[in-house]
Amino acid sequence: MDLVVFLPLILIMGAFMFFASRRQKKAMQATIDLHESLTIGDRVHTTSGLQGTIAGITDDHVDLEIAPGVVTTWMKLAVRDRIEDADDDKYEDDDTDSYEDESGAVELTDRPAPKTDSN
Repeated sequence: MDLVVFLPLILIMGAFMFFASRRQKKAMQATIDLHESLTIGDRVHTTSGLQGTIAGITDDHVDLEIAPGVVTTWMKLAVRDRIEDADDDKYEDDDTDSYEDESGAVELTDRPAPKTDSN
């Protein structure tokens, strides 16, 4: 009788562990693929949030130019992702001058009433 109660629980836990490890393997493979595809001139983010351009690459390290003439050396594992070029012509076909509808932002035009001194 105890086996009937615990068998579904064990199966659910096993499935959860399988899918969790599968997701982790996919993320690790994506990171490995990124590190293998890095080339000189790519713009990247590091895990600490620094942005730079790759100036040199070795097996374990990358040289990042973070400002003109300023090159720092980082472990390749510190590179989090590649910065893709922004799509600048995204809003060129838009006839409106405001992006309020797209972002959902609301402009507040009402001003609070000024305080009056009623002593």
